[in-house]
Amino acid sequence: MKPLPELMSYLEGLPEPHILFDTHYRILAANAAYRRQFSPERSVVGRTCYEVSHHFNVPCDQAGESCPLLKSRESGQRERVLHLHHTPKGEEYVNIELAPLLDASGQQAFFIEKMEPLRVALGRPAAQGLIGRAPAFQYMLALVARVAPSQASVLLLGESGTGKELVARSIHETSNRAHRPFVAVDCASLSENLFESELFGHERGAFTGASMARMGLVEAASGGTLFIDEVGDIALTMQVKLLRLLETGTYRRVGSTELRHADIRVVSATHRDLDSMVQAGSFREDLYYRLSTFPIHLPALRERRDDMALLATALLARVAPLRKLRISEPALQLLQAQDYPGNVRELRNLLERTALLCDGDTLEANHVQQALGLGLRPTLSPNNPDTFSTIAAITLAPGALQSIERAALQQMVTQHQGSRAELAAKLGISERSIYRKLKSLSKTDSHD
Repeated sequence: MKPLPELMSYLEGLPEPHILFDTHYRILAANAAYRRQFSPERSVVGRTCYEVSHHFNVPCDQAGESCPLLKSRESGQRERVLHLHHTPKGEEYVNIELAPLLDASGQQAFFIEKMEPLRVALGRPAAQGLIGRAPAFQYMLALVARVAPSQASVLLLGESGTGKELVARSIHETSNRAHRPFVAVDCASLSENLFESELFGHERGAFTGASMARMGLVEAASGGTLFIDEVGDIALTMQVKLLRLLETGTYRRVGSTELRHADIRVVSATHRDLDSMVQAGSFREDLYYRLSTFPIHLPALRERRDDMALLATALLARVAPLRKLRISEPALQLLQAQDYPGNVRELRNLLERTALLCDGDTLEANHVQQALGLGLRPTLSPNNPDTFSTIAAITLAPGALQSIERAALQQMVTQHQGSRAELAAKLGISERSIYRKLKSLSKTDSHD
């Protein structure tokens, strides 16, 4: 069955990229917006959607992807998914909205698919933005893409260093408030008294030192997004006032009786367990439900080890922009083996140290090993006033780097459960080298 000319004409005039395909996944038409953005040099008509977008030779659901056509067949309704597509610029995340078109007998005859690139995230190394393609990352990103166009309050949950502010900015930039301000407030850095003034503003003479009136962050974010970072650190007395803002959309400046209206969308974040805090009485249950209309868990770096190569390449370009550094496979394996309690922030610091220890253009496993040793936090004794000077002396003493390397090797030997050959491969050195190093380590221990 061929689509009607009127349908083809309608499709061509749509401003967003659209394709039309049949029940066998064959593309029947692609409008001008699609051709400009996704296929400026080659026609896609007659090819399958999964071959064009993913370079697959089977439908998406048979290649481990979520297939909107299959979902639409099952539900009989419009379906939305987030896919990683091949484009002229490389792999990019694209929001897919697919709708079935019925024939005269009510059967699904064609499917029309609208595509909208999610410009805040990429599946390849980039200078900025969210980067990743691991399943946990893609699941998080799909939630971001779904909630961003709405006005719902979003609560970002995750460990320190997982990029909560970056995700909050992505939500803002893909919302209809993107042309208005994105304003962040870090609750962990504000005292109880300062919090109210910073958030709501104050009038002249409201307190000692208030020599002039000042707008608060709520007012500064008018029409845009207010990002409340570390919301779990807000004192109970201030939680009441934040709750009033969320429930009524109104607030008062400190020292004023005038009721002001706020036009903001709230995105909050915390690394704390708010459920436990609610049970303990240190966080208001009603505020928790107001903030968590749409909670999103941000995966820790250890939950997305497959993204290490992408992240490391992108972060190296940021910490050493004037050097074209690459990472050897053994070095990458060593990076992937770490747990990173500080997540992406810790990985960035580790890569910066590693780059400083490397004189060439390739980061090797021994560079990573040395950087890991430098990053070990010493146990400080509060009763020893000379602790810091002792650490400084060790750092500056001849042979200190070798001592650090030995300490790092000792730690890896203790934690490693496999053979020496496996340990050597993990470190990117020969089995003979690991034998010499272990023998040297044994001699050092016997002298001690």
